[in-house]
Amino acid sequence: MMRLLVVFLILGFGLVVLLFTNGGARNFGMDDDSFGEMIRLLPFALLLSVGILASRRSLGETVRQMALWLLIILALVTGYLYRGELRSVGERLLAGLVPGRAVVVTASDGGAEVVLQKSLGGHFVTSVDVDGVSVPMVVDTGASSVALSYEDALRIGIDPARLNFTRTILTANGRAMAAPARLRQVAIGPILRTDVEGLVVEDGKLDQSLLGMSFLSTLQSLQMQSDELRLRD
Repeated sequence: MMRLLVVFLILGFGLVVLLFTNGGARNFGMDDDSFGEMIRLLPFALLLSVGILASRRSLGETVRQMALWLLIILALVTGYLYRGELRSVGERLLAGLVPGRAVVVTASDGGAEVVLQKSLGGHFVTSVDVDGVSVPMVVDTGASSVALSYEDALRIGIDPARLNFTRTILTANGRAMAAPARLRQVAIGPILRTDVEGLVVEDGKLDQSLLGMSFLSTLQSLQMQSDELRLRD
């Protein structure tokens, strides 16, 4: 109770001084802002001092406790101020641990980039949103179009029976027939394209769908750096 009374007395004294000077004079050699800041902090300093003096702990232990709390406060403030950078670092770390996860980072000029990590098989594999369905794809600059496996085409709602398999393509499983198809939207992270040219490959001829140049050629840049692939809209 006595401590609370001291706090109110200090605050009241400061308020009275500020009211009487009315901004026209200096208070104890300080301007109004500095004086008000001192009055605001003084009760906390006094309470802290009283707490230290009243504590049964040794001065060394008290100082260690204060230093620990100061470090905790500094860590929380630093985490809040740099939350964007820390989130980016965390996402990139997760991408390294889980290859195929697309990570959006901010480039040095402020632009956004999608970063992919190379998989253990040596390819850049990621989940691509095709007509609202997540499809795992291999990024392939050698493919002229976005190529869907027969199974993935069925998953996104395309009926291969209604398509005309008139184009001959070369896949890892040899020559195959493919049918042209228009994809309403293809997206990887924040990069979205609509009405994209695609192909549906005949059954059993394509093990994994390919993210080809009908999508990749629309990007501002496509850069490979060691085990990273950077896509920029």
